[in-house]
Formats: sequence, structure tokens, C-alpha cells
Amino acid sequence: MLKKRTALATLLIFGYFMGNAQDMEYPFAADILNFKETDQVHPPPMHAILFVGSSSFTLWQDVQDYFPEFNIINRGFGGSTLSDLVHYAADIIFPYSPRQVVVYCGENDLASSDTISPKTVAIRFISLFNMIRLKLPDATITYISMKPSPSRWHLSNKFLEANQFIHEFIDLQPNASFVNIWGAMLNDEYYPDSALFLEDMLHMNANGYRLWQTAIRPALIN
Repeated sequence: MLKKRTALATLLIFGYFMGNAQDMEYPFAADILNFKETDQVHPPPMHAILFVGSSSFTLWQDVQDYFPEFNIINRGFGGSTLSDLVHYAADIIFPYSPRQVVVYCGENDLASSDTISPKTVAIRFISLFNMIRLKLPDATITYISMKPSPSRWHLSNKFLEANQFIHEFIDLQPNASFVNIWGAMLNDEYYPDSALFLEDMLHMNANGYRLWQTAIRPALIN
């Protein structure tokens, strides 16, 4: 038990220092302030399902329409990494006391630098996971696998490896789930289906989000 607690503390400390450098000028501060101002004007429901992550969630502005039977809060902010989610967890995760946290993030970590490895991404996710579990012990935590985008296909092996590390970790955790959207987004030639993407071949169009709707709905909880 002591060893487990020590390991957890190490991960939390690691995540803290990755996420809290340069507090006064940390990236995305304006996005977080905008979320807080929106919450003051239109308080979101407590104990809802919280979507957090990068631009694939940010651009899913009508996500509530895709899941009308659930209360959804979308707090995705474009360009974010898992380190950013760790940094802002106290601002955009914990205040809502969500019953479920759905995470889509990790692509930008690997795209930001060749020095970022799939293992580093997995460690960052585990840090975030443990922070959520410690603060919200009853919340279900769901990770959406990194998607195969044509514009980032050169990173596909790294994405797959990071997805696998995270999947293996989640399989060992109670009250957690992994949604694998990789294969469903490939065409018959096992290449990203361009019909699912906007012109930038990175972000998804309505076809892509309808596919995500089908994959994610079974993982959402009432």
C-alpha cells in the first residue's frame, strides 16, 4: 500500500511541475477565462458529463445535439496538450463535479516536438487520470483514442503506440473506459478517410463527428 501511494504521489508531482510553469503567462489563459465568464452567465449543470481536450472537442460545438439524452459540458480548447489539461484541471474539471470525464488529447503533445515520445504522452495521461481519480473518486474516466488524420499520418506509429499504452493502463483501472476510434476512421486501403475531414485534413466535419457519436455513445453513463 505504501509503495502504491508513493508511486501515485510521484506521478502527481510530475504532472504538477509539467503543468504549472510560467503561471502568469501560461498558454490558453484567455480560453480558460472565457469558460469562467460563460459559467457565471450560464451556470452549467453539476454532475454532468464533461468533455475536455483539444480542438477535436473545441470544434464540436453542437455536441449536446449529438447526445440529447445526456447533459454535456464541453471544455475543449484548441491546441491543448495533456500537460495543459493537468495545469487547468482545477479550473475546467473539478468545479463541475462531473460524473464522467471524457478526454480527447495527446495529438498535440506528439506533434509539438520530435522529443515527445508515446511513453511521455502516456505518463502525462496517467498524471491527469490520477489527479481526477484523487479529486473525483466516483467519476468515470473515458479516453478517446487519438484519431488518424491525413495531415498527421507521418505520426501514425507514435499515435498508435501512445494509444496502446493508454489502453493498457485503462484496462487495469476500475470505473474507466477506452474508446478506440482509429480503425473506424480508416478507408478500405487503411488510410484516413478524407470524407471525414475538413479541408485542413486535420479537423473533422459532420461526417467525422457522426462516426464519433456512434463510437462514444455506448461509453457514456446515465
